[in-house]
Amino acid sequence: MEADVLLRAKNLRKHFPVTEGLVLMKTVGWVRAVDGVSFEARRGQTLALVGESGCGKTTTAKLALRLETPTSGSVEIEGRDVHALRGKELRDFRAQAQAVFQDPWSSLSPRMRVRDIIAEPLVVNKRVGKREARERVAELLEDVGLRPEQADLFPHEFSGGQRQRIAVASALSVSPQLIVLDEPVSALDVSVQAQILNLLRDLQERRGVSYLMVSHNLATVRYLAHEVAVMYLGEIVERAETDALFRRPLHPYTQALFSAALPARPGARRDDEIILQGEAPSPLNPPSGCRFHPRCPFAMDVCAETAPEWKEASPGRFVACHLH
Repeated sequence: MEADVLLRAKNLRKHFPVTEGLVLMKTVGWVRAVDGVSFEARRGQTLALVGESGCGKTTTAKLALRLETPTSGSVEIEGRDVHALRGKELRDFRAQAQAVFQDPWSSLSPRMRVRDIIAEPLVVNKRVGKREARERVAELLEDVGLRPEQADLFPHEFSGGQRQRIAVASALSVSPQLIVLDEPVSALDVSVQAQILNLLRDLQERRGVSYLMVSHNLATVRYLAHEVAVMYLGEIVERAETDALFRRPLHPYTQALFSAALPARPGARRDDEIILQGEAPSPLNPPSGCRFHPRCPFAMDVCAETAPEWKEASPGRFVACHLH
């Protein structure tokens, strides 16, 4: 199984300083955005990071892309520490890992034609000539369901769904092994979301690319992801194959998260609905023991005192909870 692992995070932490003062600034605390996260993304598969806003999903994705520097821990791609790469190895990594961001209205430069947007990663990372770049752009536009002649247009001449197709084409231009999807369909109309998800799934099957997806949309996650890691307050509390996790979530937070999702049919009865009390604690001062215990309906005395160990509840299924 080791040969199947493309991306691996080991005990990854990112703490942001909180400062006071304008001239003589001093650090008065640390926001523990990501606090000891470990996971693996396999070749040709999708790993989804899910959780409520502020749980550290996007910061984790930025660490994987080398857009943030970790406080401690490491991110490895094919066994190489991403944050230790320099020179040619760093340029190779930029081609190896690409991203598709949430908002196609702001992620594409309004002053560049589509052909230049798609070709930019290719020209910067692969140093190809104009003719080869032009041919590659035409091929990619067809791959994502657009016409080659649309390469001369500007982003404002496209709909939101078409813009996201352009963003996907740009990410694919350097034939990456990993694409980070940061809420790839949340800014789109529901009617367009299915088209983009089908496109991403089809491209994965044809090209064998791996996805690290950040999302709060459980329907999107269930459709696209092979494995899911559930995050709460900077930590992963449960990780399992998608079908197993949705069939029987083990961690109380995962159960509450799934309970909060919309029912499959309007008006359907929800006998298992879980209502969490209070707000999520601040990552500036997280609770002792299990970070979820102040809101957990099953909390015990040990939960407030001792952080739960990361355990394999069944083959390929991991959970950090004193109940298991």
